[in-house]
Order: sequence, then structure tokens, then C-alpha cells
Amino acid sequence: MIRSAKLFAVLALVLAAGSALAADSGLKGSGRYGAAGCGLGSLIFQDQPGMVQILAATTNGTFGSQTFGITTGTSNCGAGMTAAGTRNFVDANKDALAKDMSRGQGETIGALSVLAQCKDSAQVGAALQSNFKAIVPSDKATADEITSKLIETLQADKALGCQIAG
Repeated sequence: MIRSAKLFAVLALVLAAGSALAADSGLKGSGRYGAAGCGLGSLIFQDQPGMVQILAATTNGTFGSQTFGITTGTSNCGAGMTAAGTRNFVDANKDALAKDMSRGQGETIGALSVLAQCKDSAQVGAALQSNFKAIVPSDKATADEITSKLIETLQADKALGCQIAG
């Protein structure tokens, strides 16, 4: 039991050091990746077609580099959130996001703020709350309608510092 705890601690330290090195080195990549998506696997295997993408996905999953890369804009993941990514986020979290926007705070606003690289999730929450009726005009509003108004709101307020590309 103690031996596995030590092994886990060493592995965690190695992964943390690797992530820190990736962030410090500005590991951006070529922007080309295959079906496995961005992350450390895309830097190693790039956009090679076929079964090699399984290795790329396994590498991404093993090292958690895809989530890290999306959050930091490194590891071939680009910078900031795209409109398509925002739409996917809204589509997957529509009800919870609407509830959090109406309150001006919550987990989905925090997640959106991190994904869009906004400066302060509290400011994002306040902006979304004050524009709630414009963003979510009715309970029948579609994810596309909400996404469009959400992006408009986040891009209009430059003080939020959100990075959502068109």
C-alpha cells in the first residue's frame, strides 16, 4: 500500500513537471492533428491517419495533456475557445448554464470562463446575468440562439478579456 502511494506520488510529480515544462516552453504545435484531437499525442503523432490515432488518444488521456492544452492554449490546442466549441458547451450544458446565468454564478459560468480564458468568472457571471433576457429570451431558445447571444455578450465587454474566436 505504501509502495503504491510512493509510486503514485512520483508519477504525479513527473506529470506536473512535464505540464509545467510544456507551459513554460510555449509548446504550441503546428495546429494540425488527427482524429485524436490536440494534446501531447498530436505533437508526437501529428495528423497521421489510421490506427496511430489510437496511440495519440492514449497519450492524451494518459498525461491529461488535452485538457491542459485546451485550458492553456498549448500542446497544439490553439488559444481560446472557438464559436463551435462554445456552441458545443452550450448544447451540453444548456439548462445548467441558463440557471447559472440567471443567478450570475455557478459551475458552468466558471467552466465557460476558463475555457474562454476570461479574466474573472465573477465579472463574466455579472455580465451574463445582466444580459440574461437577451441571451435566453425564452425556455424554447435553441443552443444556436443562446450561443450567438452569449458570444456577442462576452465579446462586447472587452474588460472581461474573453478569447472566443469566430
